[in-house]
Amino acid sequence: MNSIDCLKEVRLSNGETLAYRERPGGEQVILLVHGNMTSSKHWDLLMENLHEGFHIIAPDLRGFGGSSYNTRITHISDFAEDLKRFVDALSLKDFHLVGWSTGGMVCMQYCALYPEDCHKLILMASGSTRGYPFYGMTPTGQIDMENRFTTLQEIEQDPYKTKAVQYLYDTKNKEGLRAIWNAAIYTHRQPQPERYEAYLEDMLTQRNLADVYYSLNTFNMSTIDHEAGKGTGEVNHITQPVLVMYGDRDFVVVEQMTNEIIEDFGGKAKVVKMENCGHSPLIDNLEQLTSEIEKFLLEG
Repeated sequence: MNSIDCLKEVRLSNGETLAYRERPGGEQVILLVHGNMTSSKHWDLLMENLHEGFHIIAPDLRGFGGSSYNTRITHISDFAEDLKRFVDALSLKDFHLVGWSTGGMVCMQYCALYPEDCHKLILMASGSTRGYPFYGMTPTGQIDMENRFTTLQEIEQDPYKTKAVQYLYDTKNKEGLRAIWNAAIYTHRQPQPERYEAYLEDMLTQRNLADVYYSLNTFNMSTIDHEAGKGTGEVNHITQPVLVMYGDRDFVVVEQMTNEIIEDFGGKAKVVKMENCGHSPLIDNLEQLTSEIEKFLLEG
């Protein structure tokens, strides 16, 4: 068995247990933080292909993969605090953070809270510094841009997104999940069949769907208030070098959200737009993704 496929565990001081995958390497440590509907399993291609000089660790966030979900999360900072307990338990210092989608928001929150821990920050198809909005639907089934939800109860009762995806989880409907990912994420390329099956099986481990949707919706570390959350201005506490990577045809994190990140960092972030790439650069353009990450982390 490939060592990347072996899940390890660490017990956190708050009673949660985080599972993680590890690929030994050199002195530079990279922490990979996954997004919604995924886990560390979805990092396998990057872990296999990044230069052997990097020591790579990829945890499963609370409620995903092999990690516990004893206490419900209410904010992205809950994930960030778990990550802090995780790195302290492993005695990690001066590492790099790579966050994909929801994981990007977790990494930004971590860097704002604990700027001394992280050396460089990479945001890959990341949700915005101003959150990922959750809107209601019109009677005709269209997204109602005038109705951004503000409560967990609204999100829990939403029949179009929350209940629909949760039903697929509850019934272990991998084909339904495949249809969603083919329509929204794997729109250009798909993983090899064996990997895809493993990813779909892994998606069924998620136990926190509505809580994540709520936390994404209310997140706001910018200086601009929105309907679901006041801006905290914490983006200004992020002092590390930042690389923002996004696809030119991402249907999940639209370009407006990436532009919000760029604007809120005040031009300090390096930006790479990946051509012919959607929400999963891991599948669409692994070669460019790997090259850009290595270049950014190795430059002075």
